[in-house]
Amino acid sequence: MQILTKDILEKLPALYSQENEKDPYVICKFFYPDFSWTWYAIEFDGKDTFYGLVDGDEEELGYFSLSELMSNRGKLELPVERDRFFIPCRLSEVKKA
Repeated sequence: MQILTKDILEKLPALYSQENEKDPYVICKFFYPDFSWTWYAIEFDGKDTFYGLVDGDEEELGYFSLSELMSNRGKLELPVERDRFFIPCRLSEVKKA
């Protein structure tokens, strides 16, 4: 599976462009199929760094890198995937789910 498609790259706002938005759009979701952490991308620098919601031990907004996601594996050594069925929505909707 291609982690970042051309369509997603076109939709992801530039890093820091949404910092004044109270309820920004979450564009895509990444997850390990064998691990409980999930990453929701709001912004992207076009190279490696995302800003978004990290849902792991705690839920927090912050930065994460694509290279780090791709270099790590879940508990059964499965690679990160992009949720192909995720529909972009407001951050408040992701937090409610």
